[in-house]
Order: sequence, then structure tokens, then C-alpha cells
Amino acid sequence: MDTRQQLRAEIHALYAREHAELGEAGTLRLLDEARRWDLSGTLADGGVLVFPHAGVKECGHQIAAAVNACLDSGVDRVVVVSVLHAFTEEMEQARIRVSRGGDPANEGQWGIQGPGIDGPDTWTNDHALTSWRHFWAAETTRRGVKGPEVIERYPWLAGGEPARLPGMDELARLCEGAAVVSTEDAFHHGLGYGDPDFVARYPHDGGLEMARRSIEKGIGVLAPGDYWGWNQHCVVGKSDARDAGAVFRHIRGPMTGRIVDLTYSDAAELYKAPPPTWVAAALVEWKKVGF
Repeated sequence: MDTRQQLRAEIHALYAREHAELGEAGTLRLLDEARRWDLSGTLADGGVLVFPHAGVKECGHQIAAAVNACLDSGVDRVVVVSVLHAFTEEMEQARIRVSRGGDPANEGQWGIQGPGIDGPDTWTNDHALTSWRHFWAAETTRRGVKGPEVIERYPWLAGGEPARLPGMDELARLCEGAAVVSTEDAFHHGLGYGDPDFVARYPHDGGLEMARRSIEKGIGVLAPGDYWGWNQHCVVGKSDARDAGAVFRHIRGPMTGRIVDLTYSDAAELYKAPPPTWVAAALVEWKKVGF
């Protein structure tokens, strides 16, 4: 097993352990804690909520907030626009080529993946929506409801031109009248992510302020629809949502974004790297302009 596949296996194992340790009581506690926010109106009005997919102990309440908002919004369908991680060397090289201006149409997996779509199935091994599914199952079970239809979609290589992505028109139709949510780990930071000693900061020693500035800068780039600028921001800020962000902004149109909640998840042990090595976990609300 190569290094990337080994990391993917370890991430899945970590999620399984954290969900087991949380248990039913802990899961429901986080869903209740997340009721400090009522974001259902944002989704009902055509906005988007973006939740992280880092360690559930640190950001579970943020994921739970998105679940609650979907279930309280009164919609019949939820579309989750997910990131798709590059867990093969070929995917990583394709992403690099596109970030350097290469045409994504020349890449083998270019397009949108997900259940019911013929073509690449890399999404089936991705971890981004593991905790989302965990909280969704727990809350619908508690409410005794099936809940809205949930459709997962995984865009790959928007390359600053999300309108060109094969399958985009179909995805846009699915989003009509639906609640749209997405996921992003917006700021990976520290020694384990390649930052030098003189740049790396612990979260509470200036790191979270750096994360906030980076995320807010990205919001400012994506809001007006600067898709290539967003792609390059994600490269510099080490966000994994260069495709997902461009896609939901293209579909929903002009919006304003804000950070609702910001915390962090330590990743030093996972990456077998010295601290500080961590990822910012942010819940971001995007409201349609005019609401």
C-alpha cells in the first residue's frame, strides 16, 4: 500500500474510532449543542452552508448544525457538494497541472462523480462526508423520519471554469428547490503540511488568526465569482475545496459569506509530524444576495 492509500486507510480508521467513542449519547449531545444556531432559513432562501470534515470531537457541532438546518428547512431534497481528495499520485499530479493553467479536459477524471453517475468512482473511498452521514443518520433516527432525499456530488477539476464541468447542467437542475450544503477544510497549517518553522504557528499563538484571515480572504474572492482566483487561493491557503466552492457558487449565484464558528483539529499524530500540525475547522454561511 502506497503512502497516500495508507493515509486514507488511517483517516477512515480514525473516523470509526471517534464515532465509536462519541457514541449515541455524545452524537445527540452535539446535535443539541448545534441548536445555538438556526441556519435553516439560509438554506430555504437558496444560500449554502459549508461545514468541515476534520476531527469529529472538535468540529462535530459544526457538522451537526448543517444537518439540523437541512432537516428544519422544509425541503424535499438536499444536495451535498463535496470535496474529492487526491488520494492517488495521478490525481495529485492532475490537480497540480490544472493549478498551473493546464486544461482540465485533458485529465481522465474531469467531471462530477457520485451515486448513480456512470464513470469514475473515486468518491466511494473518500472520507469527506463520513461524519456528515453519521450525524444525519443519528438525527433522522431520533426524529423518527426518513428526511429529505440526500444526493452527494463530487466535482473534480473545475479549474476556474465550473460551467465547463461535464454534468454541471444536471447538477444545477438537482439543486433547484433543494437545500445545498458543502464541505471544506479551509486551512491546513504547520510543519506536517509543509510550512517552515518561521511560519508555523500553534492555533492559540496566532494560528487561528491566520486561519480567519485566510478564510475571509477566500470568501472575498469567491463571493463575486472569481473562480480562477478561488482556485489559486485554495492552493496558497491549503484549502481542499477548490472544486466544490467554485461549483456551489456557480450554481447559486451571487452570495455573501461569513464565518459562523471557527475552531481547529490537531493532525500531528495522524500525519506523524511534529507540532504544530493542524487544520482549521470552520462553519461558513453563504446567504443569497438580497436576503
